[in-house]
Amino acid sequence: SMADFSLRKATQADAARIRELVIAGGINPFGLDWRRFILAEDVSGRVIGCVQRKPHRDGSVELASLAVDAGSRGKGAARALIEALTAIHTGGLYLMCRGSLGDFYRKFGFQTLEPEELPPFFRRTMQAISWVNRIVKKRYKLLVMYRDCGESEVDRYPHLVG
Repeated sequence: SMADFSLRKATQADAARIRELVIAGGINPFGLDWRRFILAEDVSGRVIGCVQRKPHRDGSVELASLAVDAGSRGKGAARALIEALTAIHTGGLYLMCRGSLGDFYRKFGFQTLEPEELPPFFRRTMQAISWVNRIVKKRYKLLVMYRDCGESEVDRYPHLVG
């Protein structure tokens, strides 16, 4: 429950812990900027989860780097991080995930996009992944998903904005 943790904006002092969580979660550690992160922190002050709002050159914005410490999963931290980020974001939000996580993100209003619906950044990324898949003879099924967050509800999370 939320009683087990609270959400806050990251500070520069959190940069190493963010990187640690992201790498432990098997997520690409490039393009991590602590200024874009929201963190979940347990009652002892330990950072147990993170998510970033990552802008791309084509104007798209991604819900990225969602990671929760292995020992803290199943307590609602990922849900709280997603709900907070989608609340403070205005307009469209993309994410990229393993195919097996599609149903999880659908619960938050994200829909799977077809290749022709992808903005340039995600189109290039998916092309690169399919090229790598052919070389290594693996099939990483990835989805790009989208949600329109509408108007920002920053009043619900004023401490996470700015």
